[in-house]
Amino acid sequence: MATRAGASASRLTAVHVDHGLQQHSGEWAVHCREVCEALGVPLEVLHIDARAQPGESPEAAARHARYRALADWLPAGAVLLTAQHRDDQAETLLLQLFRGAGPRGLAAMPETIALGKGCLARPLLGHTRGEIVAYARRHELRWVEDPSNADTRYDRNLLRRQLLPAIRRRWPGIDKVLARTATLQADQATLAAALADIDFAYCAVVQQPGQLDTGALGTLERARQRNLLRHWIDRNRLPLPSYTIVERIIDTVLPARPDACPVVHWPGGEVRRYRRRLFVMPPLLPPDTARSFTWNLAHPLALPEAGGVLSAIVVTGRGLRAAPHDEFRIGFRHGGESLQPAGRTGHHDLKKLFQEWQVAPWERSRVPLLFRDGALVAVAGLCVSEGHQAGHGEQGYELQWTRTTVEKTEDDNGDGLLSRRFP
Repeated sequence: MATRAGASASRLTAVHVDHGLQQHSGEWAVHCREVCEALGVPLEVLHIDARAQPGESPEAAARHARYRALADWLPAGAVLLTAQHRDDQAETLLLQLFRGAGPRGLAAMPETIALGKGCLARPLLGHTRGEIVAYARRHELRWVEDPSNADTRYDRNLLRRQLLPAIRRRWPGIDKVLARTATLQADQATLAAALADIDFAYCAVVQQPGQLDTGALGTLERARQRNLLRHWIDRNRLPLPSYTIVERIIDTVLPARPDACPVVHWPGGEVRRYRRRLFVMPPLLPPDTARSFTWNLAHPLALPEAGGVLSAIVVTGRGLRAAPHDEFRIGFRHGGESLQPAGRTGHHDLKKLFQEWQVAPWERSRVPLLFRDGALVAVAGLCVSEGHQAGHGEQGYELQWTRTTVEKTEDDNGDGLLSRRFP
């Protein structure tokens, strides 16, 4: 169970997430309601589908679904309080250590972190599970034990029930030591992020600050290269790659020939190179260039096949000449297209124009093309054909092609906090 503080300091709401994974989960929601009614506290019950996808850990699936639901539910400016304690912190640190995490992962769970439009706080991280249980028994509180907590097939339960008890018998103060280690690692993660910000400012492409200049990146020491690459990928809200993947980027992508277009993939992301620039993005699916769409400029057009959103902004004296409800056919490059860009003489092959505009090869088949009466009249975000541009003082439309960046799981500390944005 978690709590929520609204705009008023006196307002408190409880929230219970029903994962639907246990036979008696419905009874747990009833228990929560009874407790909240006795205390006079409103309760929200969130029902979620926490089933794991093929190849996904059941623990991770439940965690991601839980925090996604809580993030969506939490109102702006609210604080969500959860009851993770010092034992949980020790378990999280060890799990991250066994996974080969760096300082950010070994920092385990922060006391506060942004969640949705609000904030998540863990006020009990300084207390042990034994202290909390003793308090609950002393005050005759009732609680529910999830039977899956006894299943040692799950890594955290194995740590909790078998490994950590043995470690504590040998080193009684280990929980305090691990908590201190997590704090020190959090300090190191903060310093690494500050250094990465400095290196990012040095390596970012001036015209496209979301890209990195391979020449500048190549001048950094290898440790700073690794630090910057992970920081850059995180800034783009993509899952962080393993150490091995980062090393592969440094060893195969950076030294590639200028005319090569190398790519390195990992689950949830990929890094590509074009000329002297590095690009990071979600994995690209092969575009369905055979499809076409009808569009009238009045509303943005989502094109998931191409991985973006097409929109039009009203401008004056430039852009595409059109009435608000004129219909255009939206298609994609097949090869052989040509047009005369406004203000230039003669027709030009679209392939050569893309090269001139320095459009990366993998993007060229994803850029929307606008056709009117069978003629190519505009390339979204790049140019309008001669004869189809708005004249002086005339209303026109500036076409914008915005590539979308999909969800990122901030999973270094075990919390599946999801966010989505447009770059």
